[in-house]
Amino acid sequence: MTASLSTLETAREPAPIPAWLVKACLVLAVANVTLCLSAYFSHWWVYNADGLGIPTDFINVWAAGRLVLDGVPAQAYDWDIQKQVEVAKLGQGFVGYFAWHYPPPFLFVASLLAQLPYQVAFIGWVVVSFLPFLVAMRAIVGRNFGYLLALAIPMAFINALVGQNGFLTAALIGGTLYLIPIRPVLAGICLGLLTYKPQYGLLFPIVLIAAGHWRVFISAGVTAVVLATASWLAFGIESWLAFFHWMPRFSQAFLTEGQAPWWKMQSIFSLVRYLGGSEPLGWAFQWVLTASVAVVLALMWRSRVPYTLKAASLAAGALLTTPYLFMYDMMVLAIPIGFLVRIGLQTGFRSYELPALGIVVALIVCYMLTGTPTGLGATLIVGGLVLRRAGPWWRHEPVPKLVSASA
Repeated sequence: MTASLSTLETAREPAPIPAWLVKACLVLAVANVTLCLSAYFSHWWVYNADGLGIPTDFINVWAAGRLVLDGVPAQAYDWDIQKQVEVAKLGQGFVGYFAWHYPPPFLFVASLLAQLPYQVAFIGWVVVSFLPFLVAMRAIVGRNFGYLLALAIPMAFINALVGQNGFLTAALIGGTLYLIPIRPVLAGICLGLLTYKPQYGLLFPIVLIAAGHWRVFISAGVTAVVLATASWLAFGIESWLAFFHWMPRFSQAFLTEGQAPWWKMQSIFSLVRYLGGSEPLGWAFQWVLTASVAVVLALMWRSRVPYTLKAASLAAGALLTTPYLFMYDMMVLAIPIGFLVRIGLQTGFRSYELPALGIVVALIVCYMLTGTPTGLGATLIVGGLVLRRAGPWWRHEPVPKLVSASA
């Protein structure tokens, strides 16, 4: 039977959007757009004042696609060959590597972008990947205010500046969660597409099995298999062998040696390393947190908690369970925020919720200005808000049903 998020919960007249909240989001949205335009015209986005490409994350996508078009897709995983292509395209060298470490299915996207001029590919990728995120946020919030909220998320500027895929990751997670109760097969397809970043899908099988969402589970599995098979046929088995061959080096470089400075990552593992803790201590904290989140989510998804809160908890949990988490992937935090805003606009915000979300924004801005790894704190605050709304779910008591805003 087809239903909407609204019909899954008790109907109630939506509350008006506080004027000051609209103004605050408008200021943040204008700031994001202004920063992007300023970066471009000041020559510190895409190309510098000398016309040379600025070394940043997107170059690894373009270079991987170029190697696909040259008929050697497996070489995209070779750090030295990949860097040679990157340096040739940018016109200048750089310290370190922008390595390609995505599963072969994502080479379809890379090869498409590599057919375009670099600047068009870079900015086009940012804009096009933002559109499904925009749609997902509108659907989750349930009102046109969702568009403004999507533009206001501070992490959007970081993601755009480096040309990363945070918009796409957030869109796929948000789309999956929104569609589970109303279009389970389509939700599974979105989840299957998320396998290009498998670390963010680890919790989904647990909660889908716990809640008995078998159509979503099967659809996601079929989609993942189809993608893997298509990439095998298109790029050869060598691309998959190269992917698995180079993964240990990638893990060694980023999670053991810290070649990407620890402050750039926002997980509990990286925070322990940033504060001087050892690698075993970091893994101990990470595994305890991951196991705790998995147990909590499994129990919550089997409880009578309203679906909007289950969805928000899973989106927040996805960020807590991976050690490899850069700020651009914190775009996913917009999804639980969107669900919380949906509930608040329908039932009224609790006195502490909007101030707490203001602190979340402040923590992200603090990272942007100082480089202090405050992302974990932001995620924990959002997760805490979700649990507080959920109430005494662990005692299996009936909880007053919260209401989602209708479209």
